[in-house]
Amino acid sequence: MSDNPVFSKIQAELDENPVVLFMKGSPAFPQCGFSSAVVQVLTQLGVKFKGVNVLENDEIRQGIKDFANWPTIPQLYVKGEFVGGCDIIREMAASGELAQMLRDKDVNMMNA
Repeated sequence: MSDNPVFSKIQAELDENPVVLFMKGSPAFPQCGFSSAVVQVLTQLGVKFKGVNVLENDEIRQGIKDFANWPTIPQLYVKGEFVGGCDIIREMAASGELAQMLRDKDVNMMNA
């Protein structure tokens, strides 16, 4: 996997940031409803996260799909582990599973 320069860039983001959201747009200005929904969930929990705008780089946009073997964006990663896309994140947030997973991984949440 490290032979792929795009995968190396993605892995570097995951190594440097405890919570990373590969999304369309930025956390301040999401450019699709699904990305906006995940930003809203993370914001409500008070989670500090890094947003990576896949619209700025076509290699990252396709590369993240291949990296996780997941066909859609947004994609949420916590401590380097792929968690899921919009529907999964919303379901986990509604059930309390997302907040519990973040606590289990020692991610600081200001609102939980």
